[in-house]
Amino acid sequence: MAEQLVELNVTGMHCNNCAMSIHKLLEKKGLQNVLVSFASEEVKFSTADQSLLPGIITDIENLGFHVVDDIATHKTPFYDKVENKFTFCALFTAPLLLHMLFPWHFLHNPVVQLILCLPVFLVGCFHFGKSAYSSVKGGVPNMDVLIFIGSTSAFIYSLVGTVQNLGVHYLFYETCATIITLVLLGNVLEKRSVNQTTSAVKDLMKFQQVNASRVTKDGIEIINAKDVIAGDTLQVNEGDQVPVDGEVLSGEASINEAMITGESIPVQKKKYDTIIGGTIVLEGNIKIMATKVGSNSTLSQIIDLMKRAQAAKPPVQKLGDKVAAIFVPVVLVIALLTFIITYFATNVGMQGSVMHAIAVLVISCPCAMGLATPTAVMVGLGRAAKNGILIKGGDTIEAVANTKFVIFDKTGTLTTGKFSIKDIEVAEGQNMESVRGAIVAIEERSNHPIAKSLVNGLSGLAKQKVILRSVAEEKGLGMRAEDVEGNNYFLGTAKLSDNDNFNLALYKNQVLIAQIAIEDTIKPDAANLIVQLKKMGIKPILLSGDKASRCASVAKTLGIIDVHSEKLPDEKLSVVDIYRKKGKTIMIGDGINDAPALTQADVGVSMNDASHIAIQSAKVILLNTDLQSVVKFLQISRHTLLTIKQNLFWAFAYNIIAIPVAALGFLNPMVGALAMAFSDVIVIGNSLRLKVKKVS
Repeated sequence: MAEQLVELNVTGMHCNNCAMSIHKLLEKKGLQNVLVSFASEEVKFSTADQSLLPGIITDIENLGFHVVDDIATHKTPFYDKVENKFTFCALFTAPLLLHMLFPWHFLHNPVVQLILCLPVFLVGCFHFGKSAYSSVKGGVPNMDVLIFIGSTSAFIYSLVGTVQNLGVHYLFYETCATIITLVLLGNVLEKRSVNQTTSAVKDLMKFQQVNASRVTKDGIEIINAKDVIAGDTLQVNEGDQVPVDGEVLSGEASINEAMITGESIPVQKKKYDTIIGGTIVLEGNIKIMATKVGSNSTLSQIIDLMKRAQAAKPPVQKLGDKVAAIFVPVVLVIALLTFIITYFATNVGMQGSVMHAIAVLVISCPCAMGLATPTAVMVGLGRAAKNGILIKGGDTIEAVANTKFVIFDKTGTLTTGKFSIKDIEVAEGQNMESVRGAIVAIEERSNHPIAKSLVNGLSGLAKQKVILRSVAEEKGLGMRAEDVEGNNYFLGTAKLSDNDNFNLALYKNQVLIAQIAIEDTIKPDAANLIVQLKKMGIKPILLSGDKASRCASVAKTLGIIDVHSEKLPDEKLSVVDIYRKKGKTIMIGDGINDAPALTQADVGVSMNDASHIAIQSAKVILLNTDLQSVVKFLQISRHTLLTIKQNLFWAFAYNIIAIPVAALGFLNPMVGALAMAFSDVIVIGNSLRLKVKKVS
């Protein structure tokens, strides 16, 4: 049975610890492609057995979270919002701290301190205690275990001192309250910061929340874009946002497609042109027929791909995950040893020993390690998307690190794909009109750039169009067709021709009836791209099914040394494999014949105007046809990986330094709680720099 993607809306996740608890639970159950985002309150995973779903939902709710049907309509209770919990706790914690600054004797009263601390402690018990108990019960102890034990230890120690009237040296109510309040502050800051890292997806989702003007027999009906069905006729006026993907039925318009392609120059659209939902009509009015709606729309697929990309962990994250998985038990052991050694080997007594142990518990924070990779990946993916680069997986970012080779297909990648017919040579006894008619009839069934150019160039000249019964495209070879009279045609690469001036040959019943010479132009930014790749230490390779002479000409113009020409799809696969054995290899292509090679490469990159199969095979899609997107993609990926490594370094260094300092008694538990909260913010802040930092 094929695996299906399951999406759940889960409320009650306040920080990355919550997300990690659910993530570990689902992985322990053997589920694949697990994605848990506390910022968007989403949980995704793949399973082949849908009957497991009710049990999985129950297990998630047993951890202290809630699975809801629709996150948009769900309202979080006032008392359950982490911001409100922090505000409530801060109001009671402030007076507890003031007694250390001002000589207000009533604040030194143990009973007053108990009364002030108790509400904060209860909030902490429900917030951290519930999560801690559920995580231990589920066999995946999280950071809340440390917070709960630390704050509870301080509270009970103080309560005993109050009941037995042991004096001010046994009162640490402010430590208990401050730990809880500062960690809640960290949760608030963490959630707000991570919300910024997911802004790219949220910005795209806003484009879906529009109305549409549906044309009916009674006039115009205003409906929500999500209610549009394929085949509906929609009126889109100047200034409107196109609600769904469609095809222009009438009118002309200038469209801003920047949100999809990153290209700021408006695109003119006329009858029969395709139009993408979410783009803006700058000038003109058009009627369109809805073609792709709901989850099938281009915008929905981009949003879904970006969300799934966050689930693909780069290998660099595995170390962080392994450490975080054993972190809590190790910290508990260190805290216990700290208490025992301090109590029996020093003269600080019970009070000092407890404080040292509590400091170890609250300073230890695997949150930063857990946040190090996903925050950087989310920001990197978002920046790439805003530059017209759609990256399908977070693991792709690391896969392009240390790239040695970039292999280019020629037609439609390094060249414009817009061809002009230079010459048609008809065999003796053949009629030019019938040849033109056969070429147009066959090629109008293909999406290949050469086919489109042939149809555009000959459609006005083809007076005797052949009526075809069937047409089939063969990868890397050409088109086969049969007309209604039973004649068989083949139109494809002129590989058997002795004349290099001709690119294509047309056969009728296995007899050569015409040869076609076509010209392609090199993209204006191709030469600059090759120069930049060489500066980055990357070797460009040309791999094409076209003739050797034409490939050599393009390669010479662009400065490419290694050329592989006249290659069929399976031969392209072999070439890619050869380079992969030498180093990290990227393949950039656009045709059906490139699909296997795109899959075989470490990273396949497809142009947006490529065939559907090529786009599905690639890991990266360049929505903007500007080749500079290739360099931008490499630069963003490199800086994202650099940011991940920086984050992991600071996260590890923080804990390596902080835990011994706390164990030796040089760190107050309250300072530890504050430092722990801001360690997350430092990591997130470093990730957010990716939004604006120069990546050249």
